[in-house]
Amino acid sequence: MVNVRFATTDDRAAVRTVHEAAFGLTEGPEIVALVEGLLGDATARPLHSLVAEVDGRVVGHVLFTAVTMQPGDQETAAQILAPLAVLPEVQGQGVGGALVRAGLRLLAAAGVALVFVLGYPDYYSRFGFRPARALGLAAPYPIPAEHDAAWMVLALRPGVLGQVHGTVQCADTLNDPRYWRE
Repeated sequence: MVNVRFATTDDRAAVRTVHEAAFGLTEGPEIVALVEGLLGDATARPLHSLVAEVDGRVVGHVLFTAVTMQPGDQETAAQILAPLAVLPEVQGQGVGGALVRAGLRLLAAAGVALVFVLGYPDYYSRFGFRPARALGLAAPYPIPAEHDAAWMVLALRPGVLGQVHGTVQCADTLNDPRYWRE
């Protein structure tokens, strides 16, 4: 049974371990630095940091942080899902899905209208995410054409897609081109 809850400061070491294990020696340190940076970044607020536990052990983590749309005259509450990690030994057991679904429910209840992600289309489309650029919603940095489908959006409020257009502006920590290669 997977239990999803808000992360606390006591979870920091476990969250670090999850990301290091999930992303490996090459990407793990960079992703850990991203998470640490976002958790301390005032421009990422409001943020939603969730952990998944199995038998009291943290086995997954997801972070949702605030984004704005440029041009800045659009008053649409939006967030970005970045990053999501699950310990390799429990991947494929629904932990990631539980984290994403719990986060989306929380964001919908908080009045968030749009959620963005740069990730695997086959995975995120299960939750209703769709390619964002085709809907007039650009990533902060150009996404190569062969990975265009990886820049995705999910509307949590009916009628918002088609009403909002422009470029996503992320928190300062995430506004770095190295995080936008797919």
